[in-house]
Amino acid sequence: LTSSLCCIGALGGLSTQPTARLGNALGMIGVSSGIAATLGLLQPSHPVLAQMLATCGAGGLIGSIIAKRIEITDLPQLVAAFHSLVGMAAVLTCLSTYIDHYPTFATDPAATMVKTALFLGTYIGGVTFTGSLIAYGKLQGSLNSAPLMLPGRHAINTGLLAANVGAMGYYLADPSMSVGLGMLGTTAALSGVMGVTLTMAIGGADMPVVITVLNSYSGWALCAEGFMLNNNLMTVVGSLIGSSGAILSYIMCVAMNRSLPNVILGGFGTSSTGGGKPMEITGTATEWNAEQTVQAMVDSKNIIIVPGYGLAVAKGQYPVAEMVSILRKKGKNVRFGIHPVAGRMPGQLNVLLAEAGVPYDVVMEMDEINDDFPDTDLVLVIGANDT
Repeated sequence: LTSSLCCIGALGGLSTQPTARLGNALGMIGVSSGIAATLGLLQPSHPVLAQMLATCGAGGLIGSIIAKRIEITDLPQLVAAFHSLVGMAAVLTCLSTYIDHYPTFATDPAATMVKTALFLGTYIGGVTFTGSLIAYGKLQGSLNSAPLMLPGRHAINTGLLAANVGAMGYYLADPSMSVGLGMLGTTAALSGVMGVTLTMAIGGADMPVVITVLNSYSGWALCAEGFMLNNNLMTVVGSLIGSSGAILSYIMCVAMNRSLPNVILGGFGTSSTGGGKPMEITGTATEWNAEQTVQAMVDSKNIIIVPGYGLAVAKGQYPVAEMVSILRKKGKNVRFGIHPVAGRMPGQLNVLLAEAGVPYDVVMEMDEINDDFPDTDLVLVIGANDT
């Protein structure tokens, strides 16, 4: 219960920048105490305990090395890679739990519910595993970030979903272990293919939403694992991750004036989704040079800076932070407006600016600052392009 409360408090702390460190600490306390409580409940033999501790130590060492070496611009692909590990863990845990619990299925009145949770955990884990790997490849540049439009992709995905439903029906109807393991392996393979076809059809610009959706998937997979292992902490944490990821995905889609199915089904901005006459751009573009921009900042009192992913690519957060410091010392009211889908993952630009020493109180979400634009003298959009 204490571990669950710490994890819930961690989400609350991470919701705002001033309390982010506290939230991070609560999260670490919650997870570590949860592991300790689980080990105490299991009471494994000394050889097994030694294997568990060695595995935890190796994982912690690898995680520490990665965390120290990673750049802020590489955080999105790091998160995607970690999500793939969660998906793989879900599939392997479901398979091993099925083998371990199989002798009790004949007498357990809740066997059908447990088997259903195992199947759903395998399905969600398979989609999360391969989908996260594709997202990692697109973010890292190993794969083309443009959406891959397979002919009849919606029919393919519908067929894969129908095949999974059929496999689940056969899996629940036949009590034999060979059929059970066969159908779990089948849904792992089918869902893996589905993760590839779904994520490949999504362009690089929509990766922030993909990251949050995959985060939600990993949460629900964790929730299924907690349910079948009768682990309340895993169930609570999985529910928190799954629901918060889904809510954040919805918020980001609203900010883009798009629906979640429109993003997940992919192909936005391609010839298959565009039709009719393109919007005409009217008006006259006025180009400013560096001297004019500096003069505009000197003449302005209220300034809003809207950063984009290009700021991260150019590592421009440090000179921008220095510029903001100079302007604030001259009595300028300088603030940042962060769009929900700015960067390649939620909160990336907030972390970027915090790393450069920008005060928390001048970094605001777009909804918080939208009403102030009419009274603003100057808006600087920095890094709207990725390069």
